[in-house]
Amino acid sequence: MNNLIVYFGFFYIVVGTIFLFVPLIYLELGRPKDLIKAFLNLLIGFILIIKNKTIDESIFLIFLLFTILVVLYLVELFSVRWNQLTDKEKNKLTTFLEFKNNLSKILDAINLGVRNFAKPLNLFNFGSNNQNTSPKKWVRNDKNDNIKV
Repeated sequence: MNNLIVYFGFFYIVVGTIFLFVPLIYLELGRPKDLIKAFLNLLIGFILIIKNKTIDESIFLIFLLFTILVVLYLVELFSVRWNQLTDKEKNKLTTFLEFKNNLSKILDAINLGVRNFAKPLNLFNFGSNNQNTSPKKWVRNDKNDNIKV
């Protein structure tokens, strides 16, 4: 019984990971509520693995129903959403180039986030001597030449 609960826990973690990464990598297949589904599946999986000794048969039935619900989510993800795509989108998603482009977009977003997060930490510019900044230049406006005081 405990081994079955641990297997269900790992199943929920795998499904939560799928719901987390598929919308990130393939934006066309994602829906707004997928991140909530991913969180709930990961949470249930970790609870099942951590508390596997304290779960009895009544709660086991509830988790079995949750598993049926998760299987329906997976069927919806891989069949209904796939069939809603156009042939052009399906062909584009099946190429390695599109996968590589989506991963590069994700990495660019992560790099941008890290840079924006690191800006306040580099407030005093420790370690840099401002060598890449140019001195300020005063630009004179030609319209001010004709003004008489």
